[in-house]
Formats: sequence, C-alpha cells, structure tokens
Amino acid sequence: MFAPETYQLLDFGSGRKLERFGRYVFDRPAPAADGAHRRQAERWSRADARYQRDAGNAGRWSCATPVDEVWSVRHRELTFELKLTEFGQLGLFPEQAENWDWIARQVRDADRPLKVLNLFAYTGASTLSAAAAGAEVVHVDAAANVVAWARRNAEASGLAEAPIRWITEDASKFVRRELKRGNHYDAVILDPPSYGHGPRGETWKLEEQLGELLANCLELTARSRRFMLLTCHSGEWAQSASLLKFILAEEPKLRETGKLSGHDLYLVSAAKERLHCGAAARWSL
Repeated sequence: MFAPETYQLLDFGSGRKLERFGRYVFDRPAPAADGAHRRQAERWSRADARYQRDAGNAGRWSCATPVDEVWSVRHRELTFELKLTEFGQLGLFPEQAENWDWIARQVRDADRPLKVLNLFAYTGASTLSAAAAGAEVVHVDAAANVVAWARRNAEASGLAEAPIRWITEDASKFVRRELKRGNHYDAVILDPPSYGHGPRGETWKLEEQLGELLANCLELTARSRRFMLLTCHSGEWAQSASLLKFILAEEPKLRETGKLSGHDLYLVSAAKERLHCGAAARWSL
C-alpha cells in the first residue's frame, strides 16, 4: 500500500472523505461515507482544498491554501502526476493499489513476457504496474488528455521507453478491431465507468455493453490467457464484489479453469475504519 506521507485516508463521514495526497489534504465527496461518523472533526477545518459537486457531474474546488497546478506522489517504483480536476478527481485511485501489486505479480510470475490490454485505462497506474514488471502493454482510453497524462506518468516513472502503445479510442470499438486484425493478448484489465462517451461520441452503458465486451476480450485471450481483472468504482455494480465475480463466473472458460475471486475495494482510515470504494473480480491461470 501507500506510505502515509504519500497517501492517507485521514477520516470520513457525512458523505465525505478527508485525504492526504503528498503534502496536501483534501475534503471530497464520498457517497459510501453517508451515515458514517467523523472521528477527527478538528482536522476537517484544516483541509487545503474542498470540492463541492454542483448539479450534474461537475463541481468546483475551494482552496484554503494555494495548491500547485501539478504535484506528484510515488507508489513503489512508480511516480504519478496529480492535479485538481473539474470532476473532483486528482488523477489516482489509491484503493486500486492492491490490484496494481496483483497485476505486477501476475506478470513477474509468468513463464514468458506477457502482452496486456488495459481498457478504460485512465492515467495509467495499471499500465505502468504491468510494464514495470516486464509486460508489453496496450493502453486504451477514450480521452486524449488522459492518455497524455498517462504518458507523462510513464516518463516520470522511468518507463518512457517501455513497450507501451498509447491508444485514444472507444474501448469496445478498439477490441472489435483487434479481433478483425487477428491480434491476441495474454491478459485484459478493465475498469469501466457506469456511463461514458468515446472520442467520436460513442455511448458506453455498463449494464448494456459489458457482456459483449467481456466476450470479445475472452476471444482476444483465447490462445494464451493468463489473467483478467475487472473493477468498478461507481454505480450498482461497484457495490458488491460477489456480483462482479458472478459476471466473470458466467463464462465457462473462466469458471472451469484457473482461480476466480472477488474483492471489495476499501480505503482504511487513520482510525482503522474501512471506507468501501468499489469492487474487483480477478481470474488467473
């Protein structure tokens, strides 16, 4: 996990969370914290910045102290650029750290170099974890500015020359094209949103399109599948790891071979209390 000076969940409650990212402390919304009791009331007033969501997905930051336009934090050998965004994100989901370490172990423990496809890849933490462990990675995200952000993270982590292909494309469309090209992968990582848009206006709806995407990913990895990781952070599907595990278990090729497990994603506060942040399902050979 993270060193406390790099990242720490300080407290949560009343629908919000108080976190340290490097030298800054932020007060941000956390729907899973509804009904929870704040343990350290005095610390909230000392937050460097607070994000308040407006109508819709966007919102605004209120800064009590100046916050750098860009700063960075480290996880093991990787470096990540952080910044305030209009949607309240900072460029990193620390609850995923356990999955990054799992990805790295799968790559290192394989008997050969692996080719990994990372879909909805955001700022590249999973991509860099796989590449640092020795994998060839194809990184796919629909937002060009986010792909550029991931490339900066690769450079900061000493992986500018690593075998990573950076693709700005709709995930479903890219996978269908890869099948037509006859390309194959050893592993797939997916972290789909509940709803989203591709670079050419394509609409993504998780409950309607995940089944087809998973089936295509299974076909892409049919020759030499080593692992798959499916995670969700928002919506109904993020509430239960058993649901995500069930979705993968519906596929006989995953249910009848290898190891399949479900994991709820948590952050642990300074008071050792857990804040639920999503769900993950993992399959490995």
